[in-house]
Amino acid sequence: MQALRVYAGARARERLRERGLQPSDVRVVPAAAGGPKGLILNPLDRFLFGSWLPRGAGEIHLLGASIGAWRMATACLVNDETQAEQEFERLAQDYVNQRYDSAPGHRPTAQTVSRGFAAGLADCFGGREAALLAHPRLRLHVFTSRGRHLLAREGRWRTPLGYGAAFAANVLQRRALGGWLERVVFSDPRAALPMPVTDFRSRLVALSADNFQPALLASCSIPFWLQAVHDIPGAPEGAYWDGGITDYHLHLNYAAMLGDGLVLYPHFQRTVVPGWLDKALRSRHRATAFLDNVVLLAPDEDWVRRSLPRGKLPDRSDFAFYGDDVSARAKAWLQAIAQSQRLRDEFARLVEADSVDALPL
Repeated sequence: MQALRVYAGARARERLRERGLQPSDVRVVPAAAGGPKGLILNPLDRFLFGSWLPRGAGEIHLLGASIGAWRMATACLVNDETQAEQEFERLAQDYVNQRYDSAPGHRPTAQTVSRGFAAGLADCFGGREAALLAHPRLRLHVFTSRGRHLLAREGRWRTPLGYGAAFAANVLQRRALGGWLERVVFSDPRAALPMPVTDFRSRLVALSADNFQPALLASCSIPFWLQAVHDIPGAPEGAYWDGGITDYHLHLNYAAMLGDGLVLYPHFQRTVVPGWLDKALRSRHRATAFLDNVVLLAPDEDWVRRSLPRGKLPDRSDFAFYGDDVSARAKAWLQAIAQSQRLRDEFARLVEADSVDALPL
């Protein structure tokens, strides 16, 4: 059974038919939010950043929200295959084996999770911020969501009230969500984002060694699961949350990039959902002209059902299913990562072909 499916926008499909997929074609790699679902891409990430993309030339922009930001920051620590295996193995183990103290049968507090998660990021990236921001080819862009009005500071009552208002505004129109939350992108100062971000209320901030860790923590800070990160150095004051709230799957205007480069998108599903609050709004899951030059890699749904533990991608429902049996949950997630070696192997064969047929997005 085929594990990997390739989808592409119209312009990208034409390029793939003409010449296949070349590492020098890739100008942007987005990485979606989605929590444990991103683990399924771990073996593919190792191959992409350790072996395949280094065969090309030119600057590559890495865009990430939540676990996607963690994945792309990890890629910036990689310069060869050995480092790719080491760094992405560490990411997998650190994510899978997260443990937070709590009373039996109860979820740990947001304060406890934030404190533990921040310590984990510091252990992984501490002292290496300058090195990853000096990668010779990779340019990192970390997406966060900054609160406005009631959400400008975190509070016992103002946070749920603010998110209730944000949800209602988003139902009316995605742009209306910008009244409550704005996209703030912490970007490598050596290179601007290669596409416009005028589709939604946005700010750009220079990413530095001083604000890297709080920006990455903020990008991973799911409301009510973790605390907001306040007043990040070099950025406007306020409360910062998970970048997936405004940009769940980074459905950006890639087609407006200058030049004829492609966007290579390793994803855990076919659809590219704009914001986290759009998950239930199916009309916003359709592909748009923004994705015309995107090549999206995703696991086949039948392969997922037949090959992965519980017949699905790892996700947050596993926390409830396994409860306090952290070892069982970790074992299932590691099994899913091991099975997803198929995605890596099939992609490695795919890029050796002179022509590639892709399904439309």
